[in-house]
Parts: sequence; structure tokens; C-alpha cells
Amino acid sequence: MIKTTQYFETFVTINHPEADRYRHKLHIALTEYIAIEKQPEGRTARWIYIGEADKYMRVVIMADGETIHNAFWDRDFRRSL
Repeated sequence: MIKTTQYFETFVTINHPEADRYRHKLHIALTEYIAIEKQPEGRTARWIYIGEADKYMRVVIMADGETIHNAFWDRDFRRSL
């Protein structure tokens, strides 16, 4: 079971239904992400690939490294080869 913030539960799941639909895949962002970017406030943005949708999802993880704060499709992400 993944940990999420109150923001995720009250805002993200409503405004980004893909985050709720693929909630069972978000744990991948904790250990098997494709790319990572540190954010100034201590959070990290991590990208995962959702094969069923053929899309990349940006998942924002809190500074504790285990709590998901945000998740949404990232249409601009390009995997570097």
C-alpha cells in the first residue's frame, strides 16, 4: 500500500483521474523510475511509463522518499536513449 498526501487524495484524484486509475502502478515511482529531478522544497519528480496507456506519468514524491504528493500524464517527457 502506498502512502499519499491529503492533497493527493482530495485534489489530484479528482483533477487527474489517471492518477487514481493507475494508483496501483504508482509504487513503481519509488524504486523503478525512468528519470528523477530534485525540486527545491525537497520533493522529487520521477517519471514512470504506464504501458497500458502508452504514456509517461510524472509522480511527485515528498522529501521522505515514500509519500506520493502528485501524479499526472507528462506529454512533454521524452525518454533519452
